[in-house]
Amino acid sequence: MENNENIFENQPQQPSIPENPVFYTQPVEPAQPQPIPVQPVINTQPPVSPEAPVEKKKSGVVWKILLACGIALSLVIISCSVTAYYSSRYWVTQNSQLSAKFNTLSKEFKELEDFVDSNSYTGNGNSISGTTNSDPAKVYAQNKRSVVAISNQSSSTNIFGQVTQTASSGSGFIVSSDGYIVTNYHVIQGAKSLTVITYDETEYTATVVGYDDGNDFALLKVDAADLPAVTLGSSSALIEGDQVAAIGNPLGELTNTLTVGVISAKDRDVEFETSIINMLQTDAAINPGNSGGPLFNMRGEVVGITTAKISSEAVESLGFAIPIDDVKDMITQLIDKGYLSTPYMGVSINNSRDGVGVYVTGVEAGSPAATAGIRTGDLIVGVDDYETTTLNQLDLVLRSFKPGQTVSVFVYRNREVVELTLTFGEKQQAPTA
Repeated sequence: MENNENIFENQPQQPSIPENPVFYTQPVEPAQPQPIPVQPVINTQPPVSPEAPVEKKKSGVVWKILLACGIALSLVIISCSVTAYYSSRYWVTQNSQLSAKFNTLSKEFKELEDFVDSNSYTGNGNSISGTTNSDPAKVYAQNKRSVVAISNQSSSTNIFGQVTQTASSGSGFIVSSDGYIVTNYHVIQGAKSLTVITYDETEYTATVVGYDDGNDFALLKVDAADLPAVTLGSSSALIEGDQVAAIGNPLGELTNTLTVGVISAKDRDVEFETSIINMLQTDAAINPGNSGGPLFNMRGEVVGITTAKISSEAVESLGFAIPIDDVKDMITQLIDKGYLSTPYMGVSINNSRDGVGVYVTGVEAGSPAATAGIRTGDLIVGVDDYETTTLNQLDLVLRSFKPGQTVSVFVYRNREVVELTLTFGEKQQAPTA
């Protein structure tokens, strides 16, 4: 404590401040602010125009746009590539197919050109239908041994009840070396006995294998071997103007007679007593006794069966032959099966009075017609695309079909045409004349 006191003792004394001091103040004028001299600054630089505001780049949006454009471009390129690939394949395929067709057509054209060159008209009646540069003499020499004469011994009863023996003759041609012979049905109709006489005058007893009277066709058989057979051609390949040759037995006496003509027309519907037969028309002489004989093209192929001649003072050189194409299937059926299989409806029919259809007079129970819904009293007016206004027309139409085929049959009933569906049955032709 003593030391502390000494410290304060050495400190200078502060004047004391009297209580309640009195302050004397003298007013003092505030100092006036003095202006500061400013030196003017002269800008010697040219004025600078204000810069346009610069927008900030939106880098994120730009990249998105670029990415989208890149993707779109890639898709377009891929799409174009795929399209180009498949288009290329398509056109390559098309080009290949067109090339193949062109080559085929070129080949066919060349074949046709060669065909025309070798088969065109030569003055012997040959044409581009398929006949070769042959002549009737060669055709005759090639086929005369295949043509036969047929003698039909039949009996009939006259109005007095007397039985008389009659004989008729016709022609035929050998279609197989083992003795099958084609002729007309009317040549062997009602026969009690049939005799076939060959070119070398050998006689054979013949039997009837089968026939189709609607087509005036019959097939005979003789017991023989190694017979000279003809070659069957195509009647559908013929054209009007083609030269043809007929070989036959006119008048039953003039065996192996040759007559020559041309095809005057095809697809002639010739009406006989009980049927209409599709025929070839020719101006080759066809006389009684020629019936059943062959009609040859200039290749020496059989294209028809000579059948009929229109007899009239006003008509000359108007003969007809059955197209061979219409009987080929019958020949095969009879040789293979021994009978003809024809389409069967199971109706009794007759011509209508007004000629507008085929009148149904009866329907067999359980027959294809009964199953189809055909009724007695119906008028059959059509089968598929064919009109049938008469019995003969219906018969001709039915030859276009086979057993088992299904067709539309149109019948007139209760003042309206009704369409029915019919499936043909099979009818076997009995091998008797």
